[in-house]
Amino acid sequence: MRKLALFLLTAALSFPVFAQEKVDLDMLTRIRQEGFRHSQVMATASELDDRIGPRLTASPNMKRANEWTRDQLAQWGLANAHLEPWGTYDRGWQQEAVSVRMLSPDVTNFIAYPKPWTPSTDGVIHGKAIKVKMEKKEDFDQYKGKLAGMIVLFGDMREVKTSTKPLAERYDEKGLAEEFEYKVPGEKPSFDKEAYKKRLEFTEALQKFLVEEKVLAVVEPSRIGDGGTVFVQAARNFPWKASQSLGVPTVVVAIENYGRMARLLDRKVDVELEMNLQNKSFDNVTNNDTIAEIPGTDPKLKDEVVMLGAHLDSWAGATGATDNGSGSAVVMEAVRILKALDIKPRRTIRVALWSGEEQGLLGSEGYVRNHFASFATPSDPEEAKLPHWLRNRNTQVTTKPEHAKLAAYFNDDNGSGKFRGIYTQENAAVRPIFEAWIEPLKDLDVTTVSSRNTGGTDHESFDDVGLPGFQFIQDELEYDSRTHHSNMDTYERLQRDDLMQGSVVMAWFVYNAAMRDGMLPRKPMPKPEPAKAEEKKAEQPH
Repeated sequence: MRKLALFLLTAALSFPVFAQEKVDLDMLTRIRQEGFRHSQVMATASELDDRIGPRLTASPNMKRANEWTRDQLAQWGLANAHLEPWGTYDRGWQQEAVSVRMLSPDVTNFIAYPKPWTPSTDGVIHGKAIKVKMEKKEDFDQYKGKLAGMIVLFGDMREVKTSTKPLAERYDEKGLAEEFEYKVPGEKPSFDKEAYKKRLEFTEALQKFLVEEKVLAVVEPSRIGDGGTVFVQAARNFPWKASQSLGVPTVVVAIENYGRMARLLDRKVDVELEMNLQNKSFDNVTNNDTIAEIPGTDPKLKDEVVMLGAHLDSWAGATGATDNGSGSAVVMEAVRILKALDIKPRRTIRVALWSGEEQGLLGSEGYVRNHFASFATPSDPEEAKLPHWLRNRNTQVTTKPEHAKLAAYFNDDNGSGKFRGIYTQENAAVRPIFEAWIEPLKDLDVTTVSSRNTGGTDHESFDDVGLPGFQFIQDELEYDSRTHHSNMDTYERLQRDDLMQGSVVMAWFVYNAAMRDGMLPRKPMPKPEPAKAEEKKAEQPH
């Protein structure tokens, strides 16, 4: 009898939140029926990836993607579908054509992609290859007067090993258990601004030197990957800014192609290359996010907002299917499902498709700054030059009235994999709520509510200013090994069943957040970062 009483007491203590948190299982049935039997998620993905193609921020394709998503959301019946500007790039860029081949000692075509914002070649160019090693300005002297009319191989050849691990992986029980366990944060690593500044200065000096030496072009090896997979993105020297040099035309080639050239040059064998690189550039491009809504219907709650979003932009080596056409298709499908079911949400549901994520969460950060909250611009001119994500957060967050009205933001940006749970960003109060929501999703393999933080994508723009922003736990599949920022990030890498599952889960979370009596609990507002010792010393009166 005592054992039974203890069991009943334990059970009673285990389920009070589930009993308090209302879930509409009839609505979940309807969401699942619409999401699994009438899905349009793959059609949306094909439109973004196949017809529109790569969506580099400030490119014509990005503009087409913004306009198509706006029009499609309006066609589905969402209200207030519009484009919302967040900033301007001095330079826009679009790839037109690229070819790189070796003419001697053998003729062969190479797998090559231009680095975004690189300039065009002067038509088809021919030149001998030379391998260089320049890591500091002092290294320039040994090459002065030796590079004119040459095509420079820049970068060390890395070892290519046989792959012994599967390209694609899903979470197993052990992996999910590790995500469930809270990880005590270590000391925040200090950012070496001087080293960062020196890297920028060296990059600018290097480009200036190569231009002055009349180098025809630069060829770099893919930083990771093999088997013809090329990972390519812009160098982190803000080439979209007019203040930054574009330098000389630069391409990234498959590591196997680079290795062949490097070995020949090491053996003192002449290598002649032919290259044709044609791009278009555009001045002063306004960047936009796509926004649309399902208006709230409760007179007391309709001014409160539940947001869901994903970044719409991509790099240009492929079509940006898993990064992040998949996330964009999922959030669009989630609101399509809810609109098709003609739900009447108590709160307003707002979908956002961001641009500028790949250059530092710029679209979502701009939206948060314009609507919800911001940090003061640093008084130190050198600090102000840094991108916002690298600045010291030593000022209070200044909030706007809309800050109090955001119930939650849910983000999708981890590839094409199935949703397996959600990160709470250390918000303990939302854990039991999310656990109640995922209880009827466990047959879809959604099982884990993690107290951990996760980063690197647009929910951080919300979390940084004290708003409840969340990212889902997803199966990684081949995201890091094959598709992330690579020439293989195409529609073929998408997993139909996983995207349908993610759309259903996203719709269910958004619906619950829009219908519950209260907004989701929030963490305490972020505190300013403490000043460093040298800064405190400088502030002391003399």
